[in-house]
Amino acid sequence: MNGLRLSRRVAPRLSHSIARPSFSPLRLSRASSRSYASISPSSSSLTPYQIFDRHAKEIQKDQAASIEGGKRSITVDYLRDEVADRLMERLLDIKREFGSVLDLGSGPGHFSKLLEAPRVKRSVMLESSVKTLHRDPDSAFKIPIERIHFDEERLLERIPRNSQEAVVSCLSMHWINDLPGVLVQIREALQPDGLFLGAMLGGETLYELRSSLQLAETEREGGLSPHISPMTGTQDMSNLMGRAGFTMLTVDMDEVKVAYPSMWELLEDLQSMGESSAIVGRRPYIHRDTLAAASAIYKALHGNEDGSIPATFQIVYMIGWKPSPNQPKPAKRGSGEVNLKDVFETK
Repeated sequence: MNGLRLSRRVAPRLSHSIARPSFSPLRLSRASSRSYASISPSSSSLTPYQIFDRHAKEIQKDQAASIEGGKRSITVDYLRDEVADRLMERLLDIKREFGSVLDLGSGPGHFSKLLEAPRVKRSVMLESSVKTLHRDPDSAFKIPIERIHFDEERLLERIPRNSQEAVVSCLSMHWINDLPGVLVQIREALQPDGLFLGAMLGGETLYELRSSLQLAETEREGGLSPHISPMTGTQDMSNLMGRAGFTMLTVDMDEVKVAYPSMWELLEDLQSMGESSAIVGRRPYIHRDTLAAASAIYKALHGNEDGSIPATFQIVYMIGWKPSPNQPKPAKRGSGEVNLKDVFETK
């Protein structure tokens, strides 16, 4: 895909632009409304942490993996493939070999496809959507894999405690309801000194689409309703990982910008990625005139000079380790032998 291979390890807040791959977009009918997956019956009995309808999200992902026999789903892998590549850069910075890695919320295996021996000998892919999990054949992977169809939110019901050398999550945790609880489950599943490496969408993701829909809906319908999921930020993830018991934390962020011909292609690609809204209590459709107004606002406020529109995906990367007695410990306060004041004065 033209323009997809970007520079390696990036600094926080650094933005890169990539062009949407050139292929014939999925033609959705321009009816009077745009429909999304229906709200599942299970959403009537909510827990305090239920923001997303996990059953509806599973249906969306299954449907996305089934379009054109999975071919359409493959053409919109560009975002997850790019983030998986950047996540792999971080794994390669860790000078350790792993007998097995648990790929949590693996999708069809964007990250697992990059793993090679001897750095990693085996990957266990755990995914809630069975059709997404089995979309690609075993021949697409360089190491042996195991596929587990299971809900990431109930990790410890399937994965034993203290059993994993490393857990990796690539762009799936933004659909988790109880994020602090899942982070605790990941820590419990890890062996002492085990690694957690993750990437998830951050709070500024699709801010162009969000603001355009809000302005259009306010003008056309006199009110607002949520269409884009709430997401967390860099500081939030640092605090959550610390509260979950991880040590030696590293949390950073960058942005990926993708250029689309118009808002319609962006919405089509999000649907084909299985990334349509799954917020509990969401409206099942958006009126055509509201969408048309949002498209015009999007281009007017955010459009590029060449007539395309940008979509920003903010990515939060995190690295944490399960505590272990043999891990490096920070020096005790006051034990330093050099006064920083003297260093700065010398310079």
